[in-house]
Amino acid sequence: MRLIARPGVAVAVLAAVVGCAVGPRYVRPPIAEPDAYKETAGWKIAEPQADVARGPWWEIFGDPTLSALEEQVDVSNQNIAVAEAQFRDAAALVREARAGYFPTVAIGVGVVRSRNALGPSVGSGTTNDFSLPINASWEPDLWGRIRRTVESARETAQASAADLEGARLSARASLAQDYFLLRAQDAQEQLLTATVHDYEKALQLTRNQYEAGVVSRADVLQAETQLETTRAQAVDVGVQRAQLEHAIALLVGRPASTFSLPPAPLTAAPPVVSAGVPSALLERRPDVAAAERRVAAANAQIGVAVAAYFPSVTLSAEGGFQSTNAARWLVWPMRFWSVGATVSETVYDAGLRRARTDEARAVYEASAATYRQTVLAAFQAVEDNLAALRILEEEARVQDGAVEFAQQSVTVLTNQYKAGTVSYLNVITAQTTALTNERVAIGILGSRMSDTVLLIEALGGGWNAADLPSATAATARDVR
Repeated sequence: MRLIARPGVAVAVLAAVVGCAVGPRYVRPPIAEPDAYKETAGWKIAEPQADVARGPWWEIFGDPTLSALEEQVDVSNQNIAVAEAQFRDAAALVREARAGYFPTVAIGVGVVRSRNALGPSVGSGTTNDFSLPINASWEPDLWGRIRRTVESARETAQASAADLEGARLSARASLAQDYFLLRAQDAQEQLLTATVHDYEKALQLTRNQYEAGVVSRADVLQAETQLETTRAQAVDVGVQRAQLEHAIALLVGRPASTFSLPPAPLTAAPPVVSAGVPSALLERRPDVAAAERRVAAANAQIGVAVAAYFPSVTLSAEGGFQSTNAARWLVWPMRFWSVGATVSETVYDAGLRRARTDEARAVYEASAATYRQTVLAAFQAVEDNLAALRILEEEARVQDGAVEFAQQSVTVLTNQYKAGTVSYLNVITAQTTALTNERVAIGILGSRMSDTVLLIEALGGGWNAADLPSATAATARDVR
């Protein structure tokens, strides 16, 4: 009993010191956070219902077709499927690392028949050997190597979960951008179709005046040239629209040949989005969260490398039954057992452990720098899109005035042409200017919608770092 108790005491002592974990304690790398966004000066305050954190962000645009397409992204997009599989792979690695906490137990059955042919003095009969061994071994985590490995795997799994959310956000933002650019092309096509209709009327008016001897043949040729040029522009719009439609099909996981969207010109004004404060951005962007979790994982790997400097202890036990007679194989007198412990320490490795520790520290420093760079890029993206929206809003206001004046100019010069006081070249110039300004206005509206989507993406799309899977969830077998 004393012999049995002593190994038990040893195990208890070893378990008591398992709380030790070498390596640095993780602290999030410090970064410089601005107090406010520079480009929010004079920015409109968002209405409460415009807060993207209250639900799926694409719903603030109030477009049922866009909402229906966005719902298909998470189900059918193959890039998201890849990111989801990578997250499950990372979660499986956490469970793999956690297995190191527990003993390994193996059981086997052996049946060996042999014949000794060494001579009469030894015996040359045939013998049988029946065995049923059970082996168990366990390495107590005295220095926290396994704990740090699990910690690193867990932080990596959380980073992978953030990557998955980043893939979802990127795919949905790309879909929304392509959708609004496609609708802008629909508006361009509608404008050009209406303009072609107006130019046909203008051509007929010029022909009537030519037949009446009021104008020359040159005016008719100019009107025909303008009409055909505008028709060509209307046809050209279809190229980009088709490409955008194909891009949307790819994002929703559909073959381009089986996907189509009926025309619907872009008319809605972009919603106002609240930028919030810069400090909140660190919790709202999946890429920032992923970079931060990878810093934590790299920090844990330093502990794994440092643990290699300390001795390892392995406890082992073996037992079972063994006999040369099948009838007496599993009877109690045929039992055997052994227990023991092994302590090993590397005394010379030609600098291997130091090199691995230096490598782990370098990886940590690189991860920390990547995290800081990701944060700076996030701040830049928000500032860029805030500036773009503010400037485009002013440009749209000025452009709307230019469109109005250009349309008035067309009306005045057309009346003067009918009265015979100006040449048709003046009318063509005014019509071309009006068409150009109207197309620019549509392009500005499309850019405003696209940049609104980019701002929402830069702000994280309503996501929050609190949505990352917990330590328990990251080790679950079903993490979908």
